Amino acid sequence: MFNNALRGVNVAQSILRLPAVKARTGLSRSTIYLRMSAGDFPRAINLGFRAVGWIEADIESWIARQIERSRSVQPVAR
Repeated sequence: MFNNALRGVNVAQSILRLPAVKARTGLSRSTIYLRMSAGDFPRAINLGFRAVGWIEADIESWIARQIERSRSVQPVAR
Protein backbone atom coordinates (compact mmCIF):
# COMPACT_ATOMS: atom_id res chain seq x y z
CA MET A 1 0.00 0.00 0.00
CA PHE A 2 1.26 3.47 -0.85
CA ASN A 3 0.73 6.40 1.46
CA ASN A 4 0.03 9.74 -0.19
CA ALA A 5 1.10 11.90 2.75
CA LEU A 6 0.40 15.16 0.93
CA ARG A 7 -3.28 14.37 0.66
CA GLY A 8 -3.66 12.14 3.69
CA VAL A 9 -5.00 9.28 1.56
CA ASN A 10 -3.89 5.66 1.48
CA VAL A 11 -4.04 4.25 -2.04
CA ALA A 12 -3.54 0.56 -2.76
CA GLN A 13 -2.21 -0.27 -6.22
CA SER A 14 -2.01 -3.75 -7.63
CA ILE A 15 0.22 -5.01 -10.39
CA LEU A 16 -1.18 -7.60 -12.76
CA ARG A 17 0.97 -10.12 -14.58
CA LEU A 18 0.28 -11.18 -18.16
CA PRO A 19 -2.08 -14.12 -17.44
CA ALA A 20 -4.35 -11.84 -15.38
CA VAL A 21 -4.29 -9.11 -18.05
CA LYS A 22 -5.17 -11.66 -20.73
CA ALA A 23 -8.04 -13.01 -18.61
CA ARG A 24 -9.48 -9.55 -17.86
CA THR A 25 -9.21 -8.18 -21.38
CA GLY A 26 -9.83 -11.28 -23.47
CA LEU A 27 -6.82 -10.35 -25.61
CA SER A 28 -3.96 -12.61 -26.60
CA ARG A 29 -0.36 -11.91 -25.66
CA SER A 30 0.54 -10.83 -29.19
CA THR A 31 -2.46 -8.48 -29.42
CA ILE A 32 -1.58 -6.88 -26.08
CA TYR A 33 1.98 -6.17 -27.23
CA LEU A 34 0.82 -4.96 -30.68
CA ARG A 35 -1.63 -2.54 -29.08
CA MET A 36 1.02 -1.38 -26.60
CA SER A 37 3.41 -0.56 -29.47
CA ALA A 38 0.58 1.28 -31.28
CA GLY A 39 -0.18 3.29 -28.13
CA ASP A 40 -3.66 1.79 -27.75
CA PHE A 41 -3.04 -0.21 -24.58
CA PRO A 42 -1.44 0.64 -21.21
CA ARG A 43 2.32 0.24 -21.11
CA ALA A 44 3.79 -2.50 -18.97
CA ILE A 45 6.10 -1.57 -16.12
CA ASN A 46 9.41 -3.28 -15.49
CA LEU A 47 9.38 -5.47 -12.38
CA GLY A 48 12.87 -6.84 -12.74
CA PHE A 49 14.91 -9.06 -14.97
CA ARG A 50 12.52 -10.48 -17.60
CA ALA A 51 9.44 -9.58 -15.56
CA VAL A 52 6.80 -7.00 -16.41
CA GLY A 53 3.36 -6.17 -15.12
CA TRP A 54 0.52 -3.74 -15.63
CA ILE A 55 -1.02 -1.40 -13.09
CA GLU A 56 -4.50 -2.72 -12.36
CA ALA A 57 -6.12 0.73 -12.43
CA ASP A 58 -4.70 1.34 -15.93
CA ILE A 59 -6.17 -1.93 -17.19
CA GLU A 60 -9.56 -1.22 -15.57
CA SER A 61 -9.61 2.26 -17.17
CA TRP A 62 -8.77 0.77 -20.55
CA ILE A 63 -11.61 -1.75 -20.22
CA ALA A 64 -14.05 1.04 -19.27
CA ARG A 65 -12.98 3.07 -22.34
CA GLN A 66 -13.46 0.04 -24.59
CA ILE A 67 -16.97 -0.49 -23.21
CA GLU A 68 -17.81 3.19 -23.70
CA ARG A 69 -16.49 3.15 -27.28
CA SER A 70 -18.46 0.05 -28.17
CA ARG A 71 -21.68 1.45 -26.75
CA SER A 72 -21.31 4.87 -28.37
CA VAL A 73 -21.01 3.49 -31.92
CA GLN A 74 -24.13 4.24 -33.90
CA PRO A 75 -25.61 1.34 -35.91
CA VAL A 76 -25.30 1.63 -39.68
CA ALA A 77 -28.64 2.36 -41.39
CA ARG A 78 -29.48 0.07 -44.29
